[in-house]
Amino acid sequence: MEIFVFGSGAWGTALSMLLTGNGHQVTLWTHDGEKAAAMARTRKNPALPGVVLPEGLAVTADPAGAERAELVLFASPSNHLRRTAALAAPHIRPGTTIVSATKGLEAGTDLRMSQIIRQSVGDGCPVAVLSGPSHAEEVSRGMATGCVAACEDKAVAERVQSVFMSDMFRVYVNQDVVGVELCGAVKNVVALGCGIVDGLGLGDNAKALFMTRAMAELAVLCQKAGGQRSTCSGLAGMGDLIVTCLSVHSRNRRAGLLIGRGSPVALALREVGAVVEGYYAAASVTELADKLGVELPICRCVYGVLYDDRDPEKVFRYLMGRDRRSEFDYDW
Repeated sequence: MEIFVFGSGAWGTALSMLLTGNGHQVTLWTHDGEKAAAMARTRKNPALPGVVLPEGLAVTADPAGAERAELVLFASPSNHLRRTAALAAPHIRPGTTIVSATKGLEAGTDLRMSQIIRQSVGDGCPVAVLSGPSHAEEVSRGMATGCVAACEDKAVAERVQSVFMSDMFRVYVNQDVVGVELCGAVKNVVALGCGIVDGLGLGDNAKALFMTRAMAELAVLCQKAGGQRSTCSGLAGMGDLIVTCLSVHSRNRRAGLLIGRGSPVALALREVGAVVEGYYAAASVTELADKLGVELPICRCVYGVLYDDRDPEKVFRYLMGRDRRSEFDYDW
């Protein structure tokens, strides 16, 4: 199959390598012509140190190559996706399978990534979502990974499953696109908060408490938005939450760690040196919660630290001092 990938960061590159290894003809797009030439020449991407690109993987700065593709994959950062999708749209043929591998919500609109793509491309192409616990650093090295291919049309989800599945990249299908995408956005906010908990030195018990109660919040948000609670206990939910909160590869956790140790938010984001999706998602998730009438105390507290300069330690003590409640009382 001929596949065109928009987004040459670590994730887009890792997925391009996976797809090339699966025997597909893959072209990886970057907006930077010099970067495209350098990657084609050196067979390296600075975003994945020590990783060599397979010879069969083409690199380009020309979006017109998408006209030949049977499948188009979007892996841009969430804050660049609308611009990238608009650039790509004129070159995507009707009927082309589109996959979004970007996690997040759009600032200002609170739209999910598949909704942005749909607005840009129109209704002539099926749109699926690929999500789950999948750090690019490990996928690019062929390490065992499991993900979810989600689409309301089960046949499309199964098509995506067959394209991406390999001996070391296991893919499950799911028809709950809303739940899968919300899990992918909220887990970044939680991971940033979990890094703050680590930076404050509050211990493993506190971290487990933080993660578990955040997952309860996510279940409420998913249901209110039209998704399914069960999705939150799967790979796109709990699986992605675990890896993003605990992994050394997690940019969100690293940013939170720096903030918890006293770094100003802006400095922590710069020091991480790449897009920290949880920072943007915190604002969008809070806006969405307001629209849906969902409380989300943990996500709101993370937002307060990031945007309102609230003291992280006082915020955590506020969470610990909230009114008593039943563990499974979700009518917040």
